[in-house]
Amino acid sequence: MGELARGVPLVVLGERLGLADPAAAAPAVTAVAAAYHPGAAPAAVTRADRAVAALVAMSPPAPAEVTANRIGLLVQAADATAGLIGAAVRHGLTAPAGLATAALLAEVLRLDPPVRATRRITTAALDLGGRSIRVGEPLLLRFDAANRDPAVHPEPDRFVVDRPGGALTFGAGARGCPGSRHALALAAGVVDVLRRRCAPVDAPVSYAPHPTLRVPTRLEVTLR
Repeated sequence: MGELARGVPLVVLGERLGLADPAAAAPAVTAVAAAYHPGAAPAAVTRADRAVAALVAMSPPAPAEVTANRIGLLVQAADATAGLIGAAVRHGLTAPAGLATAALLAEVLRLDPPVRATRRITTAALDLGGRSIRVGEPLLLRFDAANRDPAVHPEPDRFVVDRPGGALTFGAGARGCPGSRHALALAAGVVDVLRRRCAPVDAPVSYAPHPTLRVPTRLEVTLR
């Protein structure tokens, strides 16, 4: 996972964003991502602070806001893209060879999304599904549940290769993820090579503990 699912996308993205040492940036970004969500352990926060300082030093000269956005983009790409690659390897190395990687990733995003949920705070009172929700109430929006809506997907729990797509994992409309095309391109670059050159290994899959992400701890394949 470190070398392929995280390392390759972060090095490629770091190069395009102008970092002086993209290879060294990858572990620093991973350290920041580990403390990205509230509730991180103090030791993880300390490591993340040091990593941010290292990433600032690697970044090209720019206003502070531009540098912060550059680092933020790298952090957003770290775990979620790694989880997408891991899930695509799990499902895709046994998928028909004629299935385009883009279609494979679309179905992986529906059935086994790397980002399981997001949080929002209501800005107005509303009625949702017969339940009254007050202003300022926190909501947990579950992508994995919405992606299995039987009204949209007749076989919600089956990996479908002839009718892939329909995932809400990247959001939609005004709240859609602005980096969705970048994430898919980075993931496809790794998954394409693995599909051509590797076969799956029959091994149990374990996942890193996280409240909203689903990222495998290992990525096991064998050369064909």
